[in-house]
Amino acid sequence: MAIWAMILIVSACDRVQPDNPGKRTSAEQAAAEYQEPIRPGNVEGNPWWNGYAPRFLYAPVFKFNEVSGATSYRASITVTPMEGEAQTLTLDCASPEISLVPVWADITPGKVRMTVTGIGTDGQPAGLSGVKSFVRDVPFKGNYPGPVRGYQEAALLAARYTHTLPAIQSWKNSQEPDMSLVFNSYPCKTIGSTISMECLLAQLDPSLKNEAISIAKNAASFLMAQSRPAGDPLAFFPPTYYGSNLTAARPENVGRTMMMEAVTAADAFLDLYEITGEMQYKIRALSIAETYRKLQATDGSFPMKVDFATGEPYTSSKALLTPLMLFWQRLDRDYGFSQFREGLAKAEEWMDAVPVKTFDWTGQFEDVTVVVAPYSNLTDCTAAPYASWILHREHLTEQALRDARDMIRLCEDQFVHWDEYVAAKWNICPPNAWLDWYLVTGDALALAKAKALIDNIVNVQNISTSGEIPTTWDEYPSRAGRNGPWINCTLNSVNTLLRMDHLMKQQ
Repeated sequence: MAIWAMILIVSACDRVQPDNPGKRTSAEQAAAEYQEPIRPGNVEGNPWWNGYAPRFLYAPVFKFNEVSGATSYRASITVTPMEGEAQTLTLDCASPEISLVPVWADITPGKVRMTVTGIGTDGQPAGLSGVKSFVRDVPFKGNYPGPVRGYQEAALLAARYTHTLPAIQSWKNSQEPDMSLVFNSYPCKTIGSTISMECLLAQLDPSLKNEAISIAKNAASFLMAQSRPAGDPLAFFPPTYYGSNLTAARPENVGRTMMMEAVTAADAFLDLYEITGEMQYKIRALSIAETYRKLQATDGSFPMKVDFATGEPYTSSKALLTPLMLFWQRLDRDYGFSQFREGLAKAEEWMDAVPVKTFDWTGQFEDVTVVVAPYSNLTDCTAAPYASWILHREHLTEQALRDARDMIRLCEDQFVHWDEYVAAKWNICPPNAWLDWYLVTGDALALAKAKALIDNIVNVQNISTSGEIPTTWDEYPSRAGRNGPWINCTLNSVNTLLRMDHLMKQQ
């Protein structure tokens, strides 16, 4: 299970040439790109996706309400900066679709409040068009601190730290989860990631191989024991929820499951098969894949949350399919199971036709409600992985390249902070997508951004001498360990560190 196998290798002659006239510094290039709105609404059919967005790095375009009798609109912009004196700017526009491109470079990072008023033919206010408050965040500046230790060393420290957690060690002598790690309430995600982490550790540290495999096998036995029986609509799916901790006991979750979460368990079974050679794990992973194949709708989609016994949808919300697409692709590429190609093609068509077009990269999390208004729960966890999927296509169209760029920029715009704590707060999706963008385009800025975030994984690790990588990265490090680490987030960080180590050694 070599994680660097995921890296897209592209020769220099195949790369799309980046736009960096005059060889600007990375900060200068970033500043110029921040002037370009991301998918501005009402342009080429783009939706208005940013109504709920609380912060911006790229110049936003907003849609406010029309005012009866107004022939123009005036935006009064008040800025309370992070440093320095308050600012007041005025922007006159022909319609209530207000682009901040003309003044974006003049707005100092800080809290911004826009008040838009309709102006009548007499030049006087005709009524309030709308108000919008947001943060104009600190831009990428480059020259961030490098890693305090090597990427591979940091990855191994984190994997060993996770291995030594009492709740992980308990699997050596038990096939039941230790619920002191409350995230075990989410078995597919947490216990599945535990299996994959231990399989990875078995490769990274041969001295721990036998112990790690023992832990992984007992954890796998629990997932298999909890899974739906053969013949059920969700045959062989382990549950999303277990016990009564956290959100597992919420009425909307009891007896239900998130459709994409069984993929984490299925991938873990494949990891365990690859390290042990025991066929039961390969058979279980393939059985889960076949259940997905039977459940796929004719348009390629899947519901987001369903009844665990009947498979009936809980809401009309649809799942975002990148995890399943990667799993089906793995079965085809690594094992020769070609029967998933048709489903994979249909899933890709649905992803291109729906979330790529609507730009509603909504959260697919088991610990929050899935009944939300469009664009009210955007996340990089769905946008960045599909951007990477697009960039791994054998034949990249100009449109596909623009789509991937827009998704990556969305992730930075809404979820990356370039201030004192250089961090994607919850996970490391954006740096992986930036690495893919760099490998396709050769864009040095993408590599610089990815490196800054990945270096910070290493540097934030210094919060604890144990090797822990906190799940939440903010100005309150003591909060990072509450409830214990999310094992899936740690696994993602470890894999990203290993990927960066491999890439840097190739440079």
